[in-house]
Amino acid sequence: MGFGFNSMILSFIGIMLFYPYDQAAAATYNVANFGAKADGKTNSAKAFLSAWAAACSASSPATVYAPPGSYLIGNAITFSDCKNNAVTFRIDGTVVAPEDYDVIGDAANWIEFKDVTGVSILGGVLDGQGTGLWACKNSGKNCPSGATTLGLTGSNNILISGLTSLNSQMFHIVINGCENVKLQGVKVSASGSSPNTDGIHVQLSSGVTIVDTKIKTGDDCISIGPGAANLRMENIACGPGHGISIGSLGKDLKEEGVQNVTVATATFTGTQNGVRIKSWPRASNGFAKDILFQHIVMVNVQNPIFIDQNYCPNNKNCPDQVSGVKISDVTYQDIHGTSATEVAVKFDCSSKNPCSGIKLQDVKLTYKNKVAEASCANADGTTSGLIQPASCL
Repeated sequence: MGFGFNSMILSFIGIMLFYPYDQAAAATYNVANFGAKADGKTNSAKAFLSAWAAACSASSPATVYAPPGSYLIGNAITFSDCKNNAVTFRIDGTVVAPEDYDVIGDAANWIEFKDVTGVSILGGVLDGQGTGLWACKNSGKNCPSGATTLGLTGSNNILISGLTSLNSQMFHIVINGCENVKLQGVKVSASGSSPNTDGIHVQLSSGVTIVDTKIKTGDDCISIGPGAANLRMENIACGPGHGISIGSLGKDLKEEGVQNVTVATATFTGTQNGVRIKSWPRASNGFAKDILFQHIVMVNVQNPIFIDQNYCPNNKNCPDQVSGVKISDVTYQDIHGTSATEVAVKFDCSSKNPCSGIKLQDVKLTYKNKVAEASCANADGTTSGLIQPASCL
């Protein structure tokens, strides 16, 4: 009885954390009343910021509302300086970036929420209009790096629900230096050939949950950078894309580690990687530990299970070095499906800091209806249950 009661209390606390008030009772600030035009052509950035300022000045829960229609946010904007810890952004329309990628191409973020608490972003489409910049990059011309569509920086107790990010110039969503962030029912969509368009990137953050999310993009569906801890991803659909990646780690000599990460119930379809941990082959005090990948389906994935501690794009700045990143206590549990390459399991670990505590439990991966292969270097661990391909640990 006590356990059940405690569970009920914890569930209630969790609900209150991400839904801190009754939204029906909140005062509503319609961006149209502040001058926003739903024509997709008039720059409505000032109107959105004015509605935000009004909501932040309210002494009770408040909602910023964007009705159906298309709203141009024609420059990079930051939502910050908010005294109200119960503001909802409700978007029933589409927010579009400038078609000319040079306008925001050198900004870190197109839309940023910075140093805020208790913000909920509900619904809507954010259209980064990134196709022009992708074409520029793919042509080899000198182009801006591109803006992240939505950046969350230094913020706490954030909910993003039912949001769609479309054709971001660079990363779609970045969570940086935050605590207690929940993303649910989020959709990310970009071409499989779009460069550097990671779906969701998490770094220097704790208590991030990503659930019921579908990601189609040209880079990592979810990427996990240094300083990420207590991160859970559940019911994720990824593809096309480069899979779910921890890293790249170890680019800097002094770097915060990654720990307590869970990926549960995910499907990878036609991706470059499935679940991957990658680090640069150079000196670093970084680490990745206490990682769990479970209940995962691979459908024609090039590298379903992959630890790559010799990650060195274009072989620059790392030849003849070994990774200092220590990878330990990584569990692969109930992973099934098909590999697009003969080697379905590859542990290419550091000769300086070999991988330890690797656990394979009930893994079955095939290649062209045949048994696939496994490859190990500097990796130590155990197996249990059915293991195909045969373990090389």
